Amino acid sequence: MNYPYTKQFRQALVQWFLEEQRDLPWRRTKEPYQIWVSEVMLQQTRVDTVIPYYNRFIEKYPTAESLAYSPEEELLKMWEGLGYYSRVRNLQAGVREVVEVYGGKVPDNRVDISKLKGVGPYTAGAILSIAYGKPEHAVDGNVMRVLSRVLNIDADIALPKTKKIFEQAVTELIDPENTSAFNQGLMELGALICTPTSPKCLLCPVRDYCTAFHEGDPSSLPVKSKKLKTKNIEYDVYIIRDKEGRFLMEKRPQDGLLANMWQFIMIERQADENSLTKVEKQYNVTLEHNFKEPILSFEHVFSHLKWHIDSFLVDAVEVNGIQGNTAFLTKEQIANLPMPVPMLKIWGKINA
Repeated sequence: MNYPYTKQFRQALVQWFLEEQRDLPWRRTKEPYQIWVSEVMLQQTRVDTVIPYYNRFIEKYPTAESLAYSPEEELLKMWEGLGYYSRVRNLQAGVREVVEVYGGKVPDNRVDISKLKGVGPYTAGAILSIAYGKPEHAVDGNVMRVLSRVLNIDADIALPKTKKIFEQAVTELIDPENTSAFNQGLMELGALICTPTSPKCLLCPVRDYCTAFHEGDPSSLPVKSKKLKTKNIEYDVYIIRDKEGRFLMEKRPQDGLLANMWQFIMIERQADENSLTKVEKQYNVTLEHNFKEPILSFEHVFSHLKWHIDSFLVDAVEVNGIQGNTAFLTKEQIANLPMPVPMLKIWGKINA
């Protein structure tokens, strides 16, 4: 890497971070487990959203031991609303391994920590540099954006192989005396100043050492190819109420999207069939066809998937047999179930 301002860049970035950093709860600790929790929560989730979740989670599970064997349904309920539920399952599996193999102490080297479930190169580097002060790279989207501009790197950041370029760059640039402030400074700079569009170059503490700024077009970087096309699926969601005022709930499969979460009855909409009739056949219930009250219509977007949902309240006239993964439950019981965001929206509308 032919970059002449390594020392100046380090000093300016670290000083700016130490003076201007946001006061965030996970920055008040050096406990590796708690930093691990924060890094998992912050993946694909905004900081402002994470703060109350993090505080509740750490209050409930302050140590690795307290999280390792907590019931999955309880854990999913604590995570409810954050999405990407595989994150918390992997976190628990990794934490359990820490308890069983490493006596509750998160490993302090990249080889061992990278063996833990759900710990990729970024999470490993973040824990090692922030908690243990190790000079390890922690490259996320913010870091790639900042360094693509500072170092004028025009490699496509959407390609997995490109990350190696930025990991090497951080390894050469990182301040060995201030690893935590350096890595967090890169992330903070990307989040607050060196933003994807309209970067605030006049406020940037490392502007004098930024190649793209001096060449006049920082917004042209990073190079990023387009995402995969989003798949659209249309669903009718039925909130089926029995004569006792209970509602039919279904637990999703233990693998795949939103695994083990609870939902109302979802039927993929087909042009050539009546979804209400399909529900009756599939779930052994007889429904009141003359009463189908619209509740809510909306879209819910996943990374490469979009659900188009129309939801309806409908009464069950007769129940002929309940399957193993379904049950009629009271409002009080439903309130304790982990449910994905689309179901929470519908449930909130029903209870409004």
